[in-house]
Amino acid sequence: MSIPVVTVGQDRDLVGGLERLHGPVTVVRRCSELPELLAACQSGLARAAVVAEGTAGLTASLVDRLGAVGVAVIALTDSPDEAARLLGIGVASALTGVEPAELSDRIAEAVEHLTGQGHASRSSMADTAALLTAVPAGPGEGPDDPGPGRIIALWGPAGSPGRTTLAVNVAGELAADGKDVILVDADSYGASVAAVLGLLDESAGLAQACRLADQGVLDAAALARVAASVATAQGTFRVLTGITRADRWTELRAPALAKVLERARQLADVVVVDAGFCLEADEELSFDTMAPRRNAATLRSLELADTVFAVGAADPVGVPRLVRGLAELEAAVPQASPVVVLNKVRASAVGRGPERQLRDAWQRYGPESAIHAFLPFDGQAADAALLGGSLLLECAPESDLRHAIRNLVCAPAQQNRKSSVFSSTAGRRAKD
Repeated sequence: MSIPVVTVGQDRDLVGGLERLHGPVTVVRRCSELPELLAACQSGLARAAVVAEGTAGLTASLVDRLGAVGVAVIALTDSPDEAARLLGIGVASALTGVEPAELSDRIAEAVEHLTGQGHASRSSMADTAALLTAVPAGPGEGPDDPGPGRIIALWGPAGSPGRTTLAVNVAGELAADGKDVILVDADSYGASVAAVLGLLDESAGLAQACRLADQGVLDAAALARVAASVATAQGTFRVLTGITRADRWTELRAPALAKVLERARQLADVVVVDAGFCLEADEELSFDTMAPRRNAATLRSLELADTVFAVGAADPVGVPRLVRGLAELEAAVPQASPVVVLNKVRASAVGRGPERQLRDAWQRYGPESAIHAFLPFDGQAADAALLGGSLLLECAPESDLRHAIRNLVCAPAQQNRKSSVFSSTAGRRAKD
């Protein structure tokens, strides 16, 4: 079966050589620039794209958009550095003087590999370079493998259940426990980690990291440069602050965010993600299915997470919201297996014996997921931390809320139990 190909660049020898082969590859259009190529591919004209000029314009988002419509990408370059960058964003590379027959074989392999990966069902970038590259990459220049670090995502329904407060304090407790931690604010509606931590120089570190990842130049040094450092009395962790305005959500695209999180897990023991609340697949509401997704940051964070904490407020409004939200979470991210946490537990909102009341109600009306932890309401300690831009371990080290959060992620007894956060994620990885 013939493979239709579009090209970018004025390399007449390349096009002529492919056409003279009379083989499985047919050049159906020569484009002058990448936007024209993208339009041709989105119209269903081609199954492969050969970029002979302008490879600097290839980004992870563009490769993802091409992969989503079933188009594999091969770029021609003689620069080892550019080949390594392209490899990092999922593009196969070959030398500019590659023989037409060899290039034809590589195009066929790239299309077969892309089709075999079932890219259309994924929201991450195409990995057409996994099997194909003519320019060997040096050590550490290949595609990013999942690092040893864990990703913990904190999610909860609308209504301020306490996701951000829990996220920053989880990061602080893990850092105090000796872990290397990176905290990521991926809330595309109301990023607030910087404000909670009292970071005055709010420069949207996550957006900067996503731009670098999109260009394929996000390395360890670059990530350290855009991440803010937060020092506490018991440990230090790094923070990728969120977008400064809600209308900047287009800067948090799924392919770039995936690269940021994978790079972060290579550098840190634990990556803590404060995710947004909305799980709606908003691209389904538009005729332009290739448009950026408002909720891509939340969905991609939950897809990549080893552990998802589902946080709900323990009151007559928050609990039903969490129950409905868990059903939406199961539909949107079936592999999530959330760890349910009820926050702000207090007798004044539930009645005497609040934990017993909540557990009984959950067993009668809630989903199959059991309640993993109850976090007590401590408004005075939480307000003191917010006012001082600090963590509970600094302003209220003996508070019940601080101890409950620490026991949630750091208790040695939990780590030896099958239901613990770290042992359960390790078990899932072993099965995979």
